[in-house]
Amino acid sequence: MIIKHIKEHFFKELTRSENLEKIKEGALPYARLMSYYRCAIMEVETKFKVLNEQLSLKYDENPIETIKSRLKSPDSTIKKMMKKEIPLTTDAIEEYITDIAGIRVICSFQEDIYKLAKCLLQQDDVTLIEQKDYIKNPKESGYRSLHLIIEIPIFLENEKRPMKVEVQLRTIAMDFWASLEHKIRYKKNIPPELLEQLSKELTECAQKSAELDERMSNIKKRIKGK
Repeated sequence: MIIKHIKEHFFKELTRSENLEKIKEGALPYARLMSYYRCAIMEVETKFKVLNEQLSLKYDENPIETIKSRLKSPDSTIKKMMKKEIPLTTDAIEEYITDIAGIRVICSFQEDIYKLAKCLLQQDDVTLIEQKDYIKNPKESGYRSLHLIIEIPIFLENEKRPMKVEVQLRTIAMDFWASLEHKIRYKKNIPPELLEQLSKELTECAQKSAELDERMSNIKKRIKGK
């Protein structure tokens, strides 16, 4: 189904015959590459589940509320490649697109985010490629999250293959705000004047969410006597 979708999209976007031939030849390698990314997602999910189990025993609390995963859609992948003006090949995907495989870890408290990130990056088979801290440095919209691009090995039948995975760590409040902001912001046919007004309100809501996180964290510390 995915391969069919890729072909249909490419046929709409590209008309030159030599490109069409490349698409036909690239369908199977693309499907194979996506299976590798799915394996990488499973590896990272397992790492976080193990960390959650270990930390819950050590601190008598579960730092992770939810783990979500996603594989970037063919449509989004193609649009990103065209925007970056890179070749429509699987090699280019691996080299230039770092968020094909995505893991979102929803944490109870802000301090859990940094604790989990530190534990993950200390593992000897995890390589940090890039880190963006939108918690300490929020986006203009108010978006907050810790983003990590990591590389981990997956073990196939006859080879070990390094794969990149994007990891986003957020609190419950951060995730709630980001989910609603995405739904609102990407509604079609919003008048520019209303969009500007909504953007200001969404930024204010993000600030309120951050304040809520801080208050809840302080309550937790008071209960623990710290």
